[in-house]
Amino acid sequence: MRDVVLLGALLWLVFQGLRSPWIGVLGWTWVSIMNPHALSWRLGDMPVAATMAIATLLGLLMTRDKRQFFTTRETIVLMLFMLWMCITLPFSFHLDESLSLWKRVMKIDFMILVALVLLHSRKHIMALAWVLVGSLGFYGVKGGFFTLLTGGSYRVWGPEGSYIFGNNEIALALVMTIPLMRFLQLSTTSKWIRRGLVVSMLLCAIAALGSQSRGALLAIMAMTLVMWWRGGHKLQLGLLFLVLGSVLVVFMPDTWSDRMATIQTYEADDSAMQRLNAWKMAFNIAKANLFGGGFMVSASDVCAIYSPIPTDCRAAHSIYFMVLGEQGFVGLFLFVLMWTFVWFSAGRLRVQGAKKAQTQWLSSLGAMCQVSLAGYAVGGAFLSLSYYDLPYNILILVVLGCRILDGKEPVAASVPLEHVGKQVGTLESRVRPQ
Repeated sequence: MRDVVLLGALLWLVFQGLRSPWIGVLGWTWVSIMNPHALSWRLGDMPVAATMAIATLLGLLMTRDKRQFFTTRETIVLMLFMLWMCITLPFSFHLDESLSLWKRVMKIDFMILVALVLLHSRKHIMALAWVLVGSLGFYGVKGGFFTLLTGGSYRVWGPEGSYIFGNNEIALALVMTIPLMRFLQLSTTSKWIRRGLVVSMLLCAIAALGSQSRGALLAIMAMTLVMWWRGGHKLQLGLLFLVLGSVLVVFMPDTWSDRMATIQTYEADDSAMQRLNAWKMAFNIAKANLFGGGFMVSASDVCAIYSPIPTDCRAAHSIYFMVLGEQGFVGLFLFVLMWTFVWFSAGRLRVQGAKKAQTQWLSSLGAMCQVSLAGYAVGGAFLSLSYYDLPYNILILVVLGCRILDGKEPVAASVPLEHVGKQVGTLESRVRPQ
């Protein structure tokens, strides 16, 4: 029954993508972020994402709806980064393996550019935020309840076969989703939606802690620091964060506390030392090769040449060193430059959006996107999520928000925000496996 319902929902989204390609973008985002087909028995091996992308592209060519082609500093650097990855591909140490991963990254980045062509209004921004929150919130709420029921004795994992299958990766994705939930909470007047989002935020935080990811803990601390610094009543807010954090930490078992304690004694932790070895190897690859080593730089023959400990072959487990080893110093420069631009554009939204009543929601959007990016910048330093969709969708939110702020798109939504939330909630109730 689950497969039948899911297949029907996917076919409906494909049909809607042909008619209204902006809905196809939302369907692609849902499939790419949540991986719902991984929860089914028979649809896991089907090209669901590719089908959704093709329907959206055909809809883009046939639609009479508004399409906008524009460039910003963020999109220019993104396209330069994509171009650089195309240039470096032929120089990959293992071309066949790199080619498959290159295709996956190109599909994600290309659909980000398609989304920027098709999405343009406040309604679109809110709908995209709801899809992101609903897709990852599903795993956060489920993982939070699982952690509570098991006393935190077992780790929380993500959908199999996705970027966020690992406990560390799903934890960072959930941490980055919490600020988006806060943005939606600030943008609605419905008390029930606000209460539901509060519960979801708490459960996502519990699930992130239940993953026993040290990187996620550092990301939560970084985000909390940004929110405390930006907020008023710093003493009261600081005490609230301290109490909530203490309650959550006390709830977790001793195994969790022991694992988190290794952050301070990383020299004695094998996992931490293996990451340092992988980072040194990435630096050595970039130093010796202008174009980096491609997407498979952790192979044993590569380690034998570039790793300080040739027998220890590990992935970089860092968005920065991952790009450095794979794309060289030029690639790392473009990667960091792109997210720096997104950060400052979100900051402009936060500051300038607060000056007018009708753009207050843009101020909240910019502030919460910055909080999410802070989690990505800190937590990502210890995780291999350089090409994961979620941060690039935050780029979409920021770029579209800036266009509205600059008067290039209408400020007012065509429908109330609560109606948008209900529409997306209805959509997700139809498509989410029961």
